Amino acid sequence: MFIIEKIQQIEFVDIIEFLGTVAFAISGIRLASAKKFDWFGAFVIGFVTAIGGGTLRDLLLDITPFWLHSSVYLWGTVLAFVIVLCFSKHLVHLNNTIFWFDCIGLGLFVVVGFEKALVLNYPYWVCIFMGMVTGIVGGIARDIFINEIPIVFTQELYAVACIFGGIIFSVLVFFNVDLALSEIIVAISIIAFRIIATKFNLKLPTLNGEDSI
Repeated sequence: MFIIEKIQQIEFVDIIEFLGTVAFAISGIRLASAKKFDWFGAFVIGFVTAIGGGTLRDLLLDITPFWLHSSVYLWGTVLAFVIVLCFSKHLVHLNNTIFWFDCIGLGLFVVVGFEKALVLNYPYWVCIFMGMVTGIVGGIARDIFINEIPIVFTQELYAVACIFGGIIFSVLVFFNVDLALSEIIVAISIIAFRIIATKFNLKLPTLNGEDSI
């Protein structure tokens, strides 16, 4: 009975957050593997990628970081590490493996970040910002740790995809669309946005120091 009650207490957003944790952790561990990190280093990179954005979000919202309430996110990173360890050869041969898991993690985490701010009764613009923070900060920390320029500053419309998803979420919430359906629509929209931006090489204009006054 206790296990059944625990399962019933799990909300859809918790499932989304766990899946996002695993997806982002896989992207971090896979990238660390490509950089020849040892097991511990790869695990740390995966964990930081998974919890970085949510940690900053919660600190900004003045609440205890989410991963301190439950060990499930640590175990999610362990699961991601095992997946990479067991299927490393397959992941290496899959094209753009990191990109795909990064897209999935981004879409799922923006949903989580937006909804957490929404539950705390923040205005839509804050919810959109928190969704973006949740989605991009873990990847920024990952890239800095492995000595790379964060892709959010150089490639595709990464942060813009988060803002785009947040705006869609705001519209759906405003019109009282079912929350679970809204979460799915927003996550898919963000993933599709990133895929399209990458396929057609859509980027914001770069700032050229030579052109500045």
